[in-house]
Amino acid sequence: MYGKAETLQLLDQEGIVFETYEHAAVFTVAEAIAANIPHSEFGAKNLFLRDDKHRAYYLVVLPDQKSVPLREIQEHLGSRRLSFASDQDLAAMLGLIPGSVTPLGALNDAEHRVEVVIDQEVIDAGYVAVHPCDNTATALLATEDLIELLRRHGSRVRVVTL
Repeated sequence: MYGKAETLQLLDQEGIVFETYEHAAVFTVAEAIAANIPHSEFGAKNLFLRDDKHRAYYLVVLPDQKSVPLREIQEHLGSRRLSFASDQDLAAMLGLIPGSVTPLGALNDAEHRVEVVIDQEVIDAGYVAVHPCDNTATALLATEDLIELLRRHGSRVRVVTL
C-alpha cells in the first residue's frame, strides 16, 4: 500500500523528477489555495466517481479551478449515470481518505478497477501538483511522467477534453 513515504520513494526509484512541499492537511481546493502551496497554477482537482451500477469507477483529474457537471463528464466518458463514490470505496480501492484523493492513489488499485481520466488542460499545462497519497504534502511533477508511471503500474489512463 502506497502512503506518502512509499509514493515519494517510488517516484525517486522510477527516476521521476519532482518537487515536494510539506504543509498542513488540506481537504479542499480552497484550503490548498489558502495554504499558499507553491506552484498552485498546476493544482489539480480530483473526483472519484462511479456509475449507477457500481461497475465502473473513474478518478477524474481537472485543473483545480475548473468546474464540469457530472452529466458532462458522463457524456465524455460514454458512461452510465455518474455520482461520487463512497468513502468506503475510496479506502478499499485507492487506500485514500477524503481530502487526499490523487491520481497517485491508482497505484493502490491492485485490481485495476479505477480508470484515471485526465483533462486535456492538465496535459497542456505540462505539470501537475497532486498529493502523494496524503494531504499533508503536494508533489509537482510532469504530467507525462505521471501518466507513464500509472500505466507502467497497470492503471488505465484516458485523456479527454472536458
